[in-house]
Amino acid sequence: MPVAGALRPLLTRDYVQFRQPANEGMTWLAMPSTSVTVIINLGAAFGGLPRAFVAGLTDHGDVVDQRGEIDCLDLKLTPLGAYRLFGVPMNELTNRVVDLADVARLRPESLDDDLRKLADQGPEPAREVAWAWQRLAATNGNALVNDLAAEVGWSRRHLVNRFHAQVGLPPKTVARIMRFEELLRRLTGAQRFAEVAAACGYYDQAHMNRDFREFAGTTPSEYLARFPSVQYPWVPAT
Repeated sequence: MPVAGALRPLLTRDYVQFRQPANEGMTWLAMPSTSVTVIINLGAAFGGLPRAFVAGLTDHGDVVDQRGEIDCLDLKLTPLGAYRLFGVPMNELTNRVVDLADVARLRPESLDDDLRKLADQGPEPAREVAWAWQRLAATNGNALVNDLAAEVGWSRRHLVNRFHAQVGLPPKTVARIMRFEELLRRLTGAQRFAEVAAACGYYDQAHMNRDFREFAGTTPSEYLARFPSVQYPWVPAT
C-alpha cells in the first residue's frame, strides 16, 4: 500500500497489510530496531495489546511467538518522523508499547490525510539532530559522536540530550544498532564471520559477537541455526 509522496520522509517504507489465518502462527527473533512501529488492527486485537498501538525504538531482542488470526496495517516510521507526528519526546516510547489513542488519531480509511494533519501540526526536529541522524544512517552507524557534535557546533552532552529526546535512544546506541542492522542484512552463513564483521565496521569478530549477544541474546551462528530463513513477517522481502 503506497505512501503519499509528501509523507515518504516520515516513514521507512510503504504501509503493509498483514493477514494471518486463525490456524497459523510464526516464531521469530524481533531484533533491536531504529524504526517506530504503528499497528492498526482491521480485525480483532491480538497478543493482549491495544487495538491500535505504537512501539518505540528498542535496544534488545525478543523471541516472538504469534499465533491466531491477525488482520492489521503496519506502519514503520523514522524516529524523527514519529517525533513530528506524535509531538512527544521519543525517549518516553523507548522499549514500550502504548495505545495509539494516547498520542494520535489514525484511521485506516483516511490514513494519508490523518498523517498529513499530524505532520502539519507537529514539531520540527532540530536540524542538528536530523543531520546527526542522517550521518549515522549514511555510515551504517560508523560515525563518532564527538565528530558529529563538533560538526553541528554543539557540545557532546547537548547533542546526546537533544538526540535522545527526539530520536528515543542516545546517538551511540543508535549507531551500534544501525551497525547491527547492517550486519543482519549481510549475515547469510555463506561467508566468514570475521569478513562480515570488518565490512560492517566492527573492530574484530569478538566485537561483533559481543554486540550480537547483547542485542539478540545469542551468537551469530546460533541465530542462523535457529532462524535460518525467518524474517520479521510484516516486512516484505527485498
